[in-house]
Amino acid sequence: MNSEDAYRWRKQIVWGLLLIVVGGAVLLDRLGYMDVTSLWRYWPLLLVVVGINQTIGYPSPKEFGGGLWLVFIGLWLFAVFENLFGLTFRNSWPLFILAWGVKLVLDPFIARRFANNHSGNRHEK
Repeated sequence: MNSEDAYRWRKQIVWGLLLIVVGGAVLLDRLGYMDVTSLWRYWPLLLVVVGINQTIGYPSPKEFGGGLWLVFIGLWLFAVFENLFGLTFRNSWPLFILAWGVKLVLDPFIARRFANNHSGNRHEK
């Protein structure tokens, strides 16, 4: 199995496990064994998990950038909902401008880094 196939399989496994965990939690809640309302405050961390999964392995530059955005948005939403560092929707929107600037600066480096991974010589031994 080559690296791209392994990357696709891993993404599918993570999504499957995520659906199993969410479905199991909802089922346990409906059966009265667990109170899921206390867990819903952590839903933005699911975005972080999906984003990290998207950045690991041999993603394209676009997938890597999308994964970084998911991680950022998940952490931002969690911080806002939990009022960490005094962040609210009203006072934290400039973080998106900063993150966009960081992304623009990092884009050429990311493209150069992952362009080497997506050339045809990776699969030769």
